Order: sequence, then structure tokens, then C-alpha cells
Amino acid sequence: MAPAPRSLNGRVVAITGGGRGIGLAIARTLVAKGARVAVGDLDRASAEQAASDLGAGALGLFLDVTDHAGFTGFLDEVEQRLGPLDVLVNNAGIMAVTPLVEESGASIARQLDINLHAVIHGTQEAMRRMVPRRTGHIVNVASLAGRSGFPMLATYCATKHGVVGLSEAVRVELRGTGVDVSVVMPGIVRTELATGLGQARGVKTVTPEAVAADVVAALEVPRFDVFVPRSGGALVQLGAIMPRRLRERIARLIHADQALLQTDRAARAGYEARAAGSAPAADEERSSTAA
Repeated sequence: MAPAPRSLNGRVVAITGGGRGIGLAIARTLVAKGARVAVGDLDRASAEQAASDLGAGALGLFLDVTDHAGFTGFLDEVEQRLGPLDVLVNNAGIMAVTPLVEESGASIARQLDINLHAVIHGTQEAMRRMVPRRTGHIVNVASLAGRSGFPMLATYCATKHGVVGLSEAVRVELRGTGVDVSVVMPGIVRTELATGLGQARGVKTVTPEAVAADVVAALEVPRFDVFVPRSGGALVQLGAIMPRRLRERIARLIHADQALLQTDRAARAGYEARAAGSAPAADEERSSTAA
């Protein structure tokens, strides 16, 4: 007999990078379920506009996830204004498409700071708040790139593998505490992050709303692995038992090894420029250290 879904009505949820894309779609879906949502985003105007559009007492707050003290302060304010934290969605992330040999040190550091180090910090903070209450749910947004390797995305893949590994370990640490963990692994999602990407033959893209629906389903009936689409999980499992040569041959047949070489750089220019300024606290710290 399937377990009855948990009610999300009145649950306090904080979402990083919630001003647009997947984060905003998750916020909308949760508000429709009656959750009390706080959206954190580096773009203060986007966060505030999102909260205004969401209504239902939603909060829109500035958040630079690379400023760990500021991240902690963000969660403190959420709890002061909405109540004890029930769910943290570590969603903020960036992606650079480039051959690793050409990638700048700043780009590598920025992805590590936002995609991985901030998720570690957010997870720690959630554990500290949830474990004493013996309830809560941590949702870490990774990617199918966290279970495989894609050329032109080496650093991004490294960070998302890190998020999957972190979540696996924390899941074991939290066993018996009443706190759940989910790791979300979408394929290509139709957001600004995927602008201009080439596509492998037969690979379907998904909408932010599809990701949001699966995240909310995992909150209602807890599960660890959240693949979007769910067929992605079957492909990962199948690939795990295939000999590497066969797996790589299939990738070549569907041009998965060539798709990102076809990236439209001009189309991505706006996104890449915004991503380059998305870790102000970490960038300032590196600059002061270098000086």
C-alpha cells in the first residue's frame, strides 16, 4: 500500500536561486500546495518580484550563497518571519560551457563556490535547524551531469558529482533523525542556463514546471533519487552495468559526445555575463587574498 502524501500546507520552505527558472517554478508549485515560501536570489529585484507574484505571504530576499554568513542570516530571517524551517531547496547554480583546458581559474572557482561549497554550507545549516526538531527535508538540486561526464562541462560535472556524493553521505548521517534528503537530477531543462546548448539525438528537454512537480512529489512522499524525466534514472542504471566501451559507443551514435561542441556562443553571451558576476562575496575574498 502506497504511503499517504504528506501535507505541505503551512510548511516553511526556503529556496536559493528562486527568482527565476527551476527555483521559481518550485516556489509556485509549493505555494499552490499551501506552503509558506521564501525566495532568495542574488538579483534582489527578481526575488522581490517573485514574492509579489506568489502572494500568500511569500518572502523575496537578497541572497549571495557564496557569502556564508549572509546565507546563515537569510535562513535566520526566514525563520524569524515565517517560522521554523521545514524544507531547504539548494537550487542556486551556474554552468560554463568550455573546454577545460581553456577555462579560467575564476570560472572554475565560481562554479565550485556556488554549485558545491554553497550547497555544503546550506546543508549544514539545514541540519543544525532540523535535527533538534527531528523533522525536515533537504533538497539538493544536482543534474544528470552529476552521474555522468559531458565534454565542455568538466567543472560543472565535477560540482554536480560533488552534490550527489554530499547528498548520499548526508542521507546516511541523518538516518533515524526524522530529516529526509532528496537529490534532484534533471536532464536539460528549458531555462536560461541551457540557452544555446547543442542537443544529442533523441534527448528530450524538460520544463522547469516538470522539475518542480517531481520535487514536490518527493516532498509529499519522500524519496532520495529524483530524476527528471524519470527515464533518466533507468538510463543511469543501465549505463552503470554496461561495459564502458559499449556505453561510450552508444554516446557517439547519438552524438552525445559532440552535442555541446555545437553550442551557440552568441546566444549564451548574456547568460555567461550574468553568471560571471554571480559570486560577489567569493570573488571579493579572492581579490583581497590575491592583493
